[in-house]
Amino acid sequence: MLLAGIGFFASLLLIFLRVPIAIALGVTGYVGFGYIVGWNQAGSMLALMARESTMSYGLVVIPLFILMGNFVAGAGISGDLYRAAQAWFGHRRGGLATATVMSCGGFAAVCGSSVATVVTIGKVALPSMRQYAYADRLSTASVAAGATLGIIIPPSIMLVIYGILTETHIGMLYVAGLIPGILGLVGYVLAVRWTVWRRPESAPVAERADRAERMSSLKRIWSICALFVLVIGGIYGGFFTAAEASGIGAFGAFLLAWSMGRLSWRTLYDILVDSALTSAMLIAMLVGASVFTEFLNYTGAHDGLLNFVNNSGLPPVGVVLLICAIYIVLGALMEELSMILLTVPLFFPIVIGLGYDPVWFGVLVVVLCELGMIAPPVGVNLFVVRSIARDVPLTTIVRGIAPFAMANIARIFILAVFPAISLFLPRLLF
Repeated sequence: MLLAGIGFFASLLLIFLRVPIAIALGVTGYVGFGYIVGWNQAGSMLALMARESTMSYGLVVIPLFILMGNFVAGAGISGDLYRAAQAWFGHRRGGLATATVMSCGGFAAVCGSSVATVVTIGKVALPSMRQYAYADRLSTASVAAGATLGIIIPPSIMLVIYGILTETHIGMLYVAGLIPGILGLVGYVLAVRWTVWRRPESAPVAERADRAERMSSLKRIWSICALFVLVIGGIYGGFFTAAEASGIGAFGAFLLAWSMGRLSWRTLYDILVDSALTSAMLIAMLVGASVFTEFLNYTGAHDGLLNFVNNSGLPPVGVVLLICAIYIVLGALMEELSMILLTVPLFFPIVIGLGYDPVWFGVLVVVLCELGMIAPPVGVNLFVVRSIARDVPLTTIVRGIAPFAMANIARIFILAVFPAISLFLPRLLF
């Protein structure tokens, strides 16, 4: 247990020092394993983990869903989604902020990346809200918070990472993420309404679109809706696996971008290179996490923690809420992918030992990561929005994010106390 604790905090320190996550986890696991059994065996373990963790068929989901998201982003579909949401909701007070949250949810459904959602939706939504004199704290916060839906609404890369780390069925994770994702969308819309109720001047009424404009806006997004239904509906309906869906989605997104005339040779090259680099980075992180997990297994940390929890007298729900509190604190200090790779190997055996479902825990962890993405001082989305709206102080964005963070905390509590909410669809469809 002592050696495992030293390894955990050593990895945490290296990550805080901005050492690449793959190196931080891999080196810590290798050194710890070598200290216990010898360097020759540690070298063999490193080679074995590198081979086994990259030979999984499920890994094909990562590059293909990333490619799908990049094709969708490259096609400029985010603008079509925002204009459609604006046409239907923009005429209400706070409607443009609501449209921003709705378009973030829509784009997340075919992208799977929170940062990509911030960038693509933010570049369209922020100028529009500024044109109608929306308060900066509301406009920037709605983009930062709405974009967090990108890591919970399928096809979520974070759910894939969790599934590979824990050998949990990715299709079930995708099905389980839908209701919590919708809850998040509703919670953020309510946060907008609450903000507007408290400060009506922060969200003036915009122009009302006529019926023809509304219908026209729907025509521009039917293809992306069809792609989502094909990919996610195919998984839900059992027509194909998550790996097959990722291939169909990537090819469908390519055809969509090409048919819209928005795919030049230069854009295609940039998309392929970016997808390859991102995929390589994520797979390297998984190799490092596998080495670190093997080190933890060898130290017996999981059994020791489980015995400690069983002897603590805490009820299972109390343990879960304690784990949630730890994630909330870490989320304010770490980037979400680092947090998943570092903590899931430690907490997953405890939660399973208490009799909880691995699918439910995966959804809960990703929702906790959503909160971390908008929590200062390290909230990634806050800084991405700040890079788009350079004249808005970071403190203004942070003040605006408070009601969205509270909505997220309420959702975390509901999902932690009532696991059946996340598990309803998986039990129905699988």
